[in-house]
Amino acid sequence: MPKKKTEKIEEVYKHGSLKRYSLRQRLLIRIADVFFYALVYLIGKTIRFEREGWEHLEAIERGGKIPVLTFWHNRIFLATYYFRHRGIIVMSSQSFDGEYIARFIQRFGFGVVRGSSTRGGIGALVEMIRLMKKGLPMGFSVDGPKGPKYVAKTGACLLAKKTGNPVMPFMIEVKRYWQVKNWDNLQIPFPFSRARVYIAEPFYVSETATDEEIEKSRDQLQMKLDELVALGERWRKGDGK
Repeated sequence: MPKKKTEKIEEVYKHGSLKRYSLRQRLLIRIADVFFYALVYLIGKTIRFEREGWEHLEAIERGGKIPVLTFWHNRIFLATYYFRHRGIIVMSSQSFDGEYIARFIQRFGFGVVRGSSTRGGIGALVEMIRLMKKGLPMGFSVDGPKGPKYVAKTGACLLAKKTGNPVMPFMIEVKRYWQVKNWDNLQIPFPFSRARVYIAEPFYVSETATDEEIEKSRDQLQMKLDELVALGERWRKGDGK
């Protein structure tokens, strides 16, 4: 691969410039970056993970495809830890909060494309298509960045259509957690808790899919993620395996 193209891919794994921020903002970004990295790493290291449906990910890889990983935003804490160092590309908002979030998830080996559903989203999706065609997996919190909670958007389905790769819904349920009082009730797991990783059967979106068919794909994604939530809740309450 030509050097310039290689460098452009590597850029998504590197911290961005802080020149546009004030000295105080730069300091806060660096503090938040290290704090959240340490928090996710130290708690994540204590979690006892189980998994169900892992064969679906293995089947994607055996078929020579790469997944478009999709999940709910409030489960992002353990998703960041569990899927670390896999080269997964995610979208991060072009904001102060987005800056420190991008930096600490890059420490876990994720790549970052700038944009969101409210700002720069189309350009970011185009970049994700380009990177996925280079062989890099993608990750979407499909109800982010601001909700509504548990309502899937179409971005992951559009990406699947343009790249020929499957949408792979997953969820991580943790037995015990704190719940943040924000729009999505972010879950922060108790240290030394048990967690179960659920992976649903992936699905494809035709390269000729119409807007109506994309919406049906979104409905399918919504249904699969809702089913995973129900499975996780039964397990957490002791009704599952």
